[in-house]
Amino acid sequence: MHAGPIALAFAAAYLGAALYSVLVEQPARLTLDDKALVKEWAPSDRRALLLLALFALASAIAALIENRTGGNALWLIGAAFAMASWPYMFFVLVPLNNRLLAAAADGGAGARGLIATWGLLEWGQVGLGLVASAVFVAALG
Repeated sequence: MHAGPIALAFAAAYLGAALYSVLVEQPARLTLDDKALVKEWAPSDRRALLLLALFALASAIAALIENRTGGNALWLIGAAFAMASWPYMFFVLVPLNNRLLAAAADGGAGARGLIATWGLLEWGQVGLGLVASAVFVAALG
């Protein structure tokens, strides 16, 4: 069995989860009042961050396995885009997440603007998932 389709499946799952976050969850959460907004965002973010990190890792591992067996460099490129989500999360999203968690501890003051910014930055996750998925589709073709 080839690991390439598995890499694509996890990259597509990553893309789908990131899209769901920005197209469904984010608009819905922004309709809440400030206190409920922060209360909903905090647990949702922790779970989503873990889920996306695991999807990216699984996708990259499967792509590396496929590259090792098939030798197509596109698998390495796709794996790099999948794993680029980790530094993106760590250096871009986590600092904002920490500011949001601090705002949540203070009763949610100023959190609405931070969560709106977070929603815009989350599009970076969508972009990484889209590129990784597209590269894997090209590698399979």
